[in-house]
Amino acid sequence: LCPTLFGIEFTDVTAETYPLGTRLYYECDDGYERRSGQYAGIWCQRIDQVAAWVYREFECIDKKILLSTGPTMKLDFTQKPERKTQSPAPQKRENMSEFDQKDFCGPPKTIPHASLRLNKQYYLGQVLHFKCQSGYDKRSPTSGTRTCKKVNGQITWTPLNMRCTNDS
Repeated sequence: LCPTLFGIEFTDVTAETYPLGTRLYYECDDGYERRSGQYAGIWCQRIDQVAAWVYREFECIDKKILLSTGPTMKLDFTQKPERKTQSPAPQKRENMSEFDQKDFCGPPKTIPHASLRLNKQYYLGQVLHFKCQSGYDKRSPTSGTRTCKKVNGQITWTPLNMRCTNDS
């Protein structure tokens, strides 16, 4: 595991790929609720020599509909790894020369009325992209990345060379 990464003021954090072992969780949007008994988590694992997300059935349902007893539609959100190196969403692969798809999952599937909560626990090789939130980008550079690497036997994050400020 990588050291805990504390929030950097006025930034948004995203990731394009996730190392094996990563767990992420979906959260239903306001006004929607997870169907009872379903698990919101997904897990990046190696399946048939390819890193792929393991999904369980998960659905966010309008709270108004949840109270009614109408028939429900069953959705299958299982991602089956394909032989070709395809991912569920288009991915930028140019920075991936040192890693390959055996060890990294691409962006997770989008699920209607749900968003992904970025994990606080990261694994070796994770790259995080930081960008200043709108209105907080007075100083350059306004975006950057941090990578979890092993340096001299220590697992550490590379420094982030950016600062977001709302100073006028």
